[in-house]
Amino acid sequence: MAIPVPVAAGPLNKAGLSKNDYKGLASTLCAGCGHNSIANQIVASCYELDIVPEKIMKFSGIGCSSKSPTYFLSRSFGFNSLHGRMSSIATGAIFGDVGLRAIGVSGDGDTASIGMGGFKHMVRRNVPMTYIVENNGVYGLTKGQFSATAEVGLNLKYQGTNPYMPVDICMEALASKATFVARSFAGDPKQVKELLKAAMSHRGIAVLDIISPCVTFNNQENATHSYTWGKDHEAPLHEISFVPALDEIELPDEFEEGTIREVTLHDGSTVVLKKLEKDYDPTDRGNAFQMLEEAERGNILVTGLIYIDTSRPTLLDGFNLVDTPLNRLGESDLRPARETIGKINAMMF
Repeated sequence: MAIPVPVAAGPLNKAGLSKNDYKGLASTLCAGCGHNSIANQIVASCYELDIVPEKIMKFSGIGCSSKSPTYFLSRSFGFNSLHGRMSSIATGAIFGDVGLRAIGVSGDGDTASIGMGGFKHMVRRNVPMTYIVENNGVYGLTKGQFSATAEVGLNLKYQGTNPYMPVDICMEALASKATFVARSFAGDPKQVKELLKAAMSHRGIAVLDIISPCVTFNNQENATHSYTWGKDHEAPLHEISFVPALDEIELPDEFEEGTIREVTLHDGSTVVLKKLEKDYDPTDRGNAFQMLEEAERGNILVTGLIYIDTSRPTLLDGFNLVDTPLNRLGESDLRPARETIGKINAMMF
């Protein structure tokens, strides 16, 4: 009797895995929640980057957003921490095994309220991880109270009118000297995926503020965290696509603004490039601040890569870490030799 051979679900990537190998459990979030779309793009990004799931660790705090890691990368290590404490837990875990990549999923409450202190210290230390904020302007898990990112004047049926100015996640990240800052909209999955791929390939802290509408408590047409408002007001800074670094590809001649070029990539495929007539330089930090302020005044949802700096060392670079991950060191590695103890004791006298 012939034994049936299981057929792979879809094409395999360079790691020999199908996209199904990157999925998690079925979502229990509300149908249409932007968080589900983001989880799908994390799956697609890791699959296209050929990252083995066991080489990723994922972290979250408390809230609807912090349930999201359940819905992607079921083969990866995960830790659901206390409300607002994801940044501290993730920092310690990254020190424990520097050979793994880290993805953190937080919410606007988990980051911009109780977790703001931890968030800003993680950013200023340039902890090497992808930090995703699924931003919907409300506490969806506890029935839709205003969060710190809710716009002033927002009126919700059971909450009244919000009297406070909102916290801008990207502005806070820039002020804390983040080395990668981007904003996107869950209703633009292509841009979300390309920004995720770039973030996961960045060495340092990569902050992604993704507007992710709450279809239950904050999706009225005039709310800045709704699908309707996002689609009507989204203004991409640039067309985004991420190509992993191999041999550098250079254009043969001058590439002028407003022109289109076709470029052959390493795998033989071609990509059509259009140079925007108004370029935006994401390496200019001052320009990034100015752009965010202008967007706020103009009531515009600016999306794309806002700022990047690849020159700064990460938190791990400042420590003389051994090659073996700290969580794999044995007693013989950690216990000083008797001669060493003797030298230390001699110095005390």
